[in-house]
Amino acid sequence: MLLPRSPALRIALSVSIATGLYGISFGALSVAAGLDVLQTLALSLLLFSGGSQFAFIGVLAGGGGGISAMSAAALLGIRNGVYGMQVNLLLRPRGWRRLAAAHVTIDESVATATGQGDPAEQRRGFWGAGLGVFVLWNLFTLVGALAGDALGDPARWGLDGAAVAAFLGLLWPRIRARQPAAIAVVCAVVTLLTVPFVPPGIPILVAALVAGVLGFAGFGPRTEGLEPDVEPYPAGPSDGGPRSSGFGDPAARQGGSVRRPDATEGDA
Repeated sequence: MLLPRSPALRIALSVSIATGLYGISFGALSVAAGLDVLQTLALSLLLFSGGSQFAFIGVLAGGGGGISAMSAAALLGIRNGVYGMQVNLLLRPRGWRRLAAAHVTIDESVATATGQGDPAEQRRGFWGAGLGVFVLWNLFTLVGALAGDALGDPARWGLDGAAVAAFLGLLWPRIRARQPAAIAVVCAVVTLLTVPFVPPGIPILVAALVAGVLGFAGFGPRTEGLEPDVEPYPAGPSDGGPRSSGFGDPAARQGGSVRRPDATEGDA
């Protein structure tokens, strides 16, 4: 059996289960935000990007319109295009596989693939995590949507603001340094200042524009925010094991290199 012998597939399985279970919360919160079960399922099947999906229903839950929700989701999906360029160089998909690979290019599949040194394991990691998350995410989205639909009025259970809270929960772990924290504070202030003067959903777009301007102005590392949300290889690489993806390595993000000691230096 291939699974016990493939480290990439073992990691892909664990990542798929953990991420897929989170689809329950998305399904329930999506229904609470005003979408029905079929619309919620369509969002997971066609968009299939956790952060973008939570942003979409977060704007709707806050009273924003469809265009504002789509704009917020699209802004968060930009980095998937960056992932796509890396996946294209890594796997060289052809024909229908290129379309399939584009759809399952997410944080989990990219992180699992780039953490492997062997090309065959890279392919197994990418497809294993991508397809595994896709199947389980959509399955548990259905479970969550049916559960949320059975609850009835979300305000009665205090769930009317839960979608916004869930999106903040996704965002908070990504603020790891002073520059991103400062930008987040500035954007939060901009959002609060614009809420009384513009329609619902517009403040988040204004804040995103401010964040983009600050980012292009050169605040923070050049690759800040482009690394996958998951790091399936928390420990340092060992000889013969999976290599680091480079996204989680501070030296790699700064464009530096890590010097490994020569064999003759081991006893020095």
